[in-house]
Amino acid sequence: MPFLELSGLTKRFGDVTAVDDFSLAVEKGEFVSLLGPSGCGKTTTLQMIAGFEQPSSGHITLNGRRLDEVPARQRGLGIVFQTYALFPHMTVEENVAFGLEMRGIGRQDRKRKVAAALDLVHLSNLSARYPRAMSGGQRQRVALARALVIEPELLLLDEPLSNLDAKLREEMQLELRRIQQEAGVTTLLVTHDQNEAMALSDRVAVMHHGRLMQEETPFHVYENPKSSFISTFLGKTNSLAATVVKTDEAGSVLACNGMELKGPAAHHLPGPVTLSLRPERIEIVEENEAVLSGTVIERIFLGDQWLFRIETPLGPLLVVRRNRGLREPEHGEAVHLAWTPEHLRVLPAEEGAA
Repeated sequence: MPFLELSGLTKRFGDVTAVDDFSLAVEKGEFVSLLGPSGCGKTTTLQMIAGFEQPSSGHITLNGRRLDEVPARQRGLGIVFQTYALFPHMTVEENVAFGLEMRGIGRQDRKRKVAAALDLVHLSNLSARYPRAMSGGQRQRVALARALVIEPELLLLDEPLSNLDAKLREEMQLELRRIQQEAGVTTLLVTHDQNEAMALSDRVAVMHHGRLMQEETPFHVYENPKSSFISTFLGKTNSLAATVVKTDEAGSVLACNGMELKGPAAHHLPGPVTLSLRPERIEIVEENEAVLSGTVIERIFLGDQWLFRIETPLGPLLVVRRNRGLREPEHGEAVHLAWTPEHLRVLPAEEGAA
C-alpha cells in the first residue's frame, strides 16, 4: 500500500474545477514534485493535503489513515511556505522550537531535537540569530528545520525556493535534496520551475487544467513526453506539425512542410501528429551528413552553451550546442543539421495547441 495516496481528488470553487479527479501514489521516503504552470491546481492539491482546503470529492490516505477526515492542526505535517513564515521577534532556536513547545515537549527534549535539526541544516552556529539578520538561503533552512523538528510523516514544500536569486536557488536545491535524503522524510514539492523539479525529484507529476498529465521519473518525462504540452513545458523543444505517411516496427515516414523525415515507430494511424525535437539533439554537421540545411538568424551565448535559432525548410529550429571554446557559426551563416530518427517524438496532434 502506498505511504501517501490521493484518490480521485477533486476541488471545485463554484463553477470552477481547480483539481479534477487527481490520483497519485507516493512511497515512503520518496521526493515527488507537482509541476505545472500557474493555475494548474498544484497548490490547491497541496492545500487539501495540508487541510487548508476540503476536497469536493475523493480522499487522502497517509500511512493507512484517512487524512482528509483529520483537522489540519492534527495532521502533524511539516510545511514550508514560499514566504518561510518565520517569527521575526524569535531567534533561530526559538523559531525551530516553537512547534515542539506547542506540542508540550519538555525543555530538555526540545533542546536536543532543535540542536539535531539545526545540525541537519548546517545552522548550529546561528541558533541565537534573528531572521532579519540572515540571508534568504539561511532563512529557508530555518524554515526547513522548523518543519522537520516535529518529525513529520510528510513534508510539504510550497514553492520554497522561488524568492531566492538564481545562483542561491541552485545551491539550495542541492541543500534541500541532501536534507531530505538525510532526514528520510516523504516529501511533496509544489513548483512551476521545471529545472527545480527535475533536479530534486524521484518522480515528477505534471499537472495541467487541474488534471494529472504524466507522472514518472524526471528523465523519462523529459525524454518521453506523452503530449505536446508536456514536451514544451518541460524544457525547450521544437514542435512541428506533421503527418504520418507510413509506420511499422522499423520506424515511420513523416511528411513535414514538404519534406519527408524518418522517425521512430509511430503508434498512430496515418494522419496528423506533432513532432517534438529537443534542441540539444540537433547536431551541426558537414553537408554530406545533413538531414537539412539552414541559416543562422540568431545566436545567444549562455556561458556553457550556445543557443542558435536557425531558419530551415521546416521553419525556425532551436539548436543548443555545448561551448567547446571554439568558433561557432555567426548570424547569416549557412549551417547543416542532423539528428537521429529515434530522437523525434511523435505526439498526438490534438495536444499541439496546449
